[in-house]
Amino acid sequence: MISSIEKSRASRNRTVKLNAEEIEIYRRRLLYIENNLDDCRNKVICGDAFEILDKLSAATFDLLFADPPYNLTKNFGENSFRQLSVEDYETWLDSWLSKTVRLLKPTASVYICGDWRSSSAIQRVGSRHFTLRNRITWEREKGRGASKNWKNSSEDVWFFTVSDDYVFNAEAVKIKRKVIAPYTENGAPKDWEKSENGNYRLTAPSNLWTDLTVPFWSMSENTAHPTQKPEKLLAKIILASTVENDCIFDPFLGSGTTAVTAKKLNRNFVGIERDEQFCLLAEKRLDAAATNKTIQGYADGIFWERNSLKAVSRKGAKSAKK
Repeated sequence: MISSIEKSRASRNRTVKLNAEEIEIYRRRLLYIENNLDDCRNKVICGDAFEILDKLSAATFDLLFADPPYNLTKNFGENSFRQLSVEDYETWLDSWLSKTVRLLKPTASVYICGDWRSSSAIQRVGSRHFTLRNRITWEREKGRGASKNWKNSSEDVWFFTVSDDYVFNAEAVKIKRKVIAPYTENGAPKDWEKSENGNYRLTAPSNLWTDLTVPFWSMSENTAHPTQKPEKLLAKIILASTVENDCIFDPFLGSGTTAVTAKKLNRNFVGIERDEQFCLLAEKRLDAAATNKTIQGYADGIFWERNSLKAVSRKGAKSAKK
């Protein structure tokens, strides 16, 4: 149970919290395993994915995004995961991933998150069921240094497809970067744009993402979930691998980032999460997404380099006052 009594916190702390009244309201919106799951589009299902996967309709989803527990010992609210041997972790991965195959359309894409401990297992298990396309590595930019090892500041997202017929919208996920050395040809900018706010170019999406910010206390998307992914990360994946009104499936929904981002980008979703507290946080975030569709670092159809959008906005505001 989430306490309705909140501790005092800094005025800029925007972490999503729940009071007693909200808990009751949002609990009534959840689906549980005993409910009819035939019509679960745009619903959060509270329960164990291993029990629910067999109850969902076949060939329903255009995208599978999975952020399963990595192979380390960690608590997730009322639940926990204990580190396994590499072989046992592969068996665990396959036990749920194999159940998702029938749920996906032939044109669907699959993205599975991992870290350096779990990535090799994800590659092997995922390749048994799907076609491997790429491995995305993204910079977490969070955490303290290690005294006897390299600081762990990256994670992976493995990209698979069900077939060779799949969606990939490269133009939708270009990133806007500052031009450090503006090259000209016959006096005109080459592959970049000159503006009063600085020089920028749109660059093709790569498999190295350094423009993400892990949610923290001053961000409105932040929750108490220990491994929450940024909405911007999901936005890249959703825009690249789906079109509007497609349906996205997340069997480890956590506090709802996949569902929230799907809603903001006019996609449908189905999410499963064991911990009711995180399900309730997801519902509150979905409520907020109905009136606020902003995604930090993404604006006007463009993904901006980390921290550059805010700087441009400030500079633009100053220019407008002159």
